[in-house]
Amino acid sequence: MSDTPSHASTRPRQPFARGLPLAAPLRLNRPSDTWFKPALSVVVASAVPHLTLLALGRLDLVMYTMAGSLCALYGHGLPYARRARTVAGVALSMAAGLAAALVTASLTHSTAVLVAVGALLAATQKAACDAVRIGPPGHVILTFVSSAALFAPQRLGQVPAHLALTLGAGAVAWLVCVGPALIRREGPERRAVARALEAAADRVAEPGPRTRHTAAAAVHAAWQCLLASGRPTPVRRSLERLVVHAEAAGVSAHPDQDPDRLRAWAALTRARGPVPEPPPAPGTAAELYGIDAERAAVYGIDAERAALRVSGGRRAARRTLLRSLGPGSHLLPVAARTLIGCALAGYLCAALGVGRPYWAIVTAASLYQANTTLTWNRTLQRTLGNLLGVLVFAAVLPLSRTGPLALVLCCLFFSFAAEALITRNYWLGSVAVTPMALLVLEFGGTHPAGELVGDRVLDTVLGALAGFLAAALVTNRRAAGRVERALEAAAQARAAAERAYADRAHTGPDGLDRARRALTARLVELREAADIAAGEWWQRALPEQRLLAAERAGHRTLAATAQRQGPPVRAPETRSGAVAPAPANGAA
Repeated sequence: MSDTPSHASTRPRQPFARGLPLAAPLRLNRPSDTWFKPALSVVVASAVPHLTLLALGRLDLVMYTMAGSLCALYGHGLPYARRARTVAGVALSMAAGLAAALVTASLTHSTAVLVAVGALLAATQKAACDAVRIGPPGHVILTFVSSAALFAPQRLGQVPAHLALTLGAGAVAWLVCVGPALIRREGPERRAVARALEAAADRVAEPGPRTRHTAAAAVHAAWQCLLASGRPTPVRRSLERLVVHAEAAGVSAHPDQDPDRLRAWAALTRARGPVPEPPPAPGTAAELYGIDAERAAVYGIDAERAALRVSGGRRAARRTLLRSLGPGSHLLPVAARTLIGCALAGYLCAALGVGRPYWAIVTAASLYQANTTLTWNRTLQRTLGNLLGVLVFAAVLPLSRTGPLALVLCCLFFSFAAEALITRNYWLGSVAVTPMALLVLEFGGTHPAGELVGDRVLDTVLGALAGFLAAALVTNRRAAGRVERALEAAAQARAAAERAYADRAHTGPDGLDRARRALTARLVELREAADIAAGEWWQRALPEQRLLAAERAGHRTLAATAQRQGPPVRAPETRSGAVAPAPANGAA
């Protein structure tokens, strides 16, 4: 497969409402390689408070402890140092959203006000989670908790105690998420590097634009994971050298690279044994300059670690976050869709007589993805999954009512099943999420099964219709502007990498390595921006020729500067005193 695109792929896209797929969004995927981690974590984090409340005879408080327990779903792809901060931040955000909902519920019983507050909270949570790139499950869990709390009976004096339960369960979830660091400190880094090696192997085995981008994104993610992991250890040093191999294979797809060897390294890296010690990457200057040069690539990441430890690095991160939420942010149209769609869904359900239309708000909030096409896919998935999940709930309801312990065990089972299935496809996970959410209502007292099923079906259908209608009508013209900014950023990063390579005698291997990583990040962001804009409706034509040219030029620069380790090779002088051109491969 050639990297050169066909003529048909270079035609500019015209603004129009695209055809909507029906079968593709429902196909099952391979499960995630770490599906069991969030599944087991949420079960353990939920079992401790659930069983404690069962022993105390206060299962009516499960809704508040579950809010904290669900924080165990976050951060499983992050190194433990960052995971600790992330899960703590999620727990505090969960408590803040819950506090706002409980206070509102205690002060008013007006459905109109409750729906408005729920929609505002959902839009805020969506924008904040997208800005910090929190990752799955994103804002949906936060919105589920705050929306449900809005329609729960509440008195103002009860709020502090209920928040204390949430924070206590959140502390248990934090321990569950961070605890494995005592057993396998570099586990997340090893998995990220293994993914980079596997993506590089696919790139070598099947060169093409798709595998090239996948390899670049996986290598970038591995470097970022190592950068966030904290101080270097011997294992992390070995992992960094493996990423150098993955990077060399990913940017060049050289026929001398052995994909089977890369996959074997990935398997050993993912396993519990020692990290493989690779030889110097083929064709790199490390072969000429020994161990010190082989490690030159890690000097740049050490410098970046040091920069992040000073206050200036933190201030830069805060400035980036504020810009992503500023008036010109590309996230604002999606937040506006969330606000309008959730409000419309809630008011429609209230008008049709649903007493607590929180599930319609949650359904609408869960639909909003990066663009309209992906939102349509999620609409299909959510609707199918919820409707099937209602049938599952009706089937297990008699079992759950045989006793309190049976109810607790059913909730724990569906918590595990949801995370085990959701990586195959969102609709499959929703089949388990729906009965779990309905069973939570049973902790506060039994409800007529027909009423629960009927309200949930109505909420699902109206929430999906209102949510997608808002996505279709609220245009996101800023998606194309983001592509323009990404093109400029990629061009600047490519120029910086070329300058660093040309002047590597002064910039040193660490400066060149940072420039290369910055260019890789810009190329990944460019492809992400282009894919988002391509799936957006009512969009002006994308500059496809410029996009393809920018990506090709950027990846050529990455390949040309792949020999960034070791000192630059001096070109020999001719007898006339002129400098002879350096060999094309950079070897002496």
